[in-house]
Amino acid sequence: MIKSLVILGGGTAGWMTAAAFSQMFRHDTLNILLIESDEIGTIGVGESTIPAIRDFNRLLGIDEQEFIRETRATPKLAIKFSDWGHIGQDYFHPFGQAGHDINAVDFHHHWLSLRHEADIAEFSRFSISAEAAEQGRFSIPSQSNNFWSSTFSYAFHFDAGLYAKYLRKYAEARGVKRVEGKYLSADRNRVTGDIERLNLVSGQQIEADFFIDATGFRALLLNGVLQSPYESWSEWLKCDSAIAIPCATGKPFKAFTHATAHSAGWRWRIPLQHRVGNGSVYSSEYMSKENALDNLLANLEAEPLAEPRYLSFMPGMRQAQWENNCVGIGLSAGFLEPLESTSIYLIQYGIQKLIEYFPVSKDFSLAQKEFNLQLAKEFVRIRDFIIMHYAENQRDDSQFWIDCRNMHLPEGLAYRQAMFRGAGLVDPTQYGLYASVCLGQNVMPEFFDARVSAIPTQQRKKILQGIKHDQEAFILQFPLLVDWLRSSGAIINE
Repeated sequence: MIKSLVILGGGTAGWMTAAAFSQMFRHDTLNILLIESDEIGTIGVGESTIPAIRDFNRLLGIDEQEFIRETRATPKLAIKFSDWGHIGQDYFHPFGQAGHDINAVDFHHHWLSLRHEADIAEFSRFSISAEAAEQGRFSIPSQSNNFWSSTFSYAFHFDAGLYAKYLRKYAEARGVKRVEGKYLSADRNRVTGDIERLNLVSGQQIEADFFIDATGFRALLLNGVLQSPYESWSEWLKCDSAIAIPCATGKPFKAFTHATAHSAGWRWRIPLQHRVGNGSVYSSEYMSKENALDNLLANLEAEPLAEPRYLSFMPGMRQAQWENNCVGIGLSAGFLEPLESTSIYLIQYGIQKLIEYFPVSKDFSLAQKEFNLQLAKEFVRIRDFIIMHYAENQRDDSQFWIDCRNMHLPEGLAYRQAMFRGAGLVDPTQYGLYASVCLGQNVMPEFFDARVSAIPTQQRKKILQGIKHDQEAFILQFPLLVDWLRSSGAIINE
């Protein structure tokens, strides 16, 4: 019987794990202890999220308005991509569908049949999420009978450091014990190889049945003790460095993360209530640290609020994220650049799968095998989606983009892209709103669904124009985002 759980490392990954386990095992005799040191900083990965974060907060019973206040959050409806297909082009990856199926045929096929018509909007502009985000409006999807309320969703931008503090308070109130200390070493069982205890610099020894490695890139347990191999994906994801700088807010609130491509990677802009998170992800092979910093500083909308923070990383994942009696959560398990705001989602996914497969006895080989399989599948699913952003470009302004376009794709992604290019077919298990990103990056299928032609062209055109008209009327009912924050009592400062 697993009676004790030790989490090594705090930050977002550690305290999300502690909070979830303290809630889900609140009626059991599982003793949960978290070890962290105030002297060791956290990366604070992931200020931008996807709608799944709301499921996690709901699992914990967190009040959404309180969450927004405590983490200085702003709602998020979409990600806006600029200069990815080619310089000067924008598109949205929205949270929610574009248009709606017509005669059981996916909307993007109807749009493709009319895309050359001058009075037909760009594909992503048929999304409630994208249009509202661009207009600086926001509303929570209601339970009304209005069809369009069911077609969009939302996530949040928030201060990851404040979220960790909020979850620490939550977890400690539910019995999680925190130990201030620095990790020194681990002792293993000579027969099974399992970790038996952690030794701290202070001399304290902490024993447990099960361990969580939330120590970030260092992976002190999963790599340092158990030596789980790391699988690099640098062959496809060429960016290996990042710089982060917060600045004051200089623009009106809008409910989207902005990802702008530059000559050797991309910049992010994430609006919070009290500041804007900015950063640059780049390949050190194609751009120097100095040039990356100059590029980032030149595009800040206001004065920096802190010194730049530099990160180096290797995209990839541990081949086994559950090794012996230890599971890696967060950066210790793997890393994918935050292009699609999936960093916190992958923490959440790992936690939820671990809770699902958490062993009731010390014989957990089958649960371990299935956990590692599911986590690997999810990492690869998101990896391929991110690779697609780089591969499907038409930029010739730098060698970086030329090399990205000419790289050999993973087999699964190459197949999915061939299916979309040929006939606009989308694998329903693929991550994200696939058609929006493909079309946004100018991947235009050679053919569309033949069933579209059952509707005469002019009638089809009127249907799409009617959809757009109805959506615009619906969005006009939304308040401005800043007014929504103010009226909900969530906003901290103007």
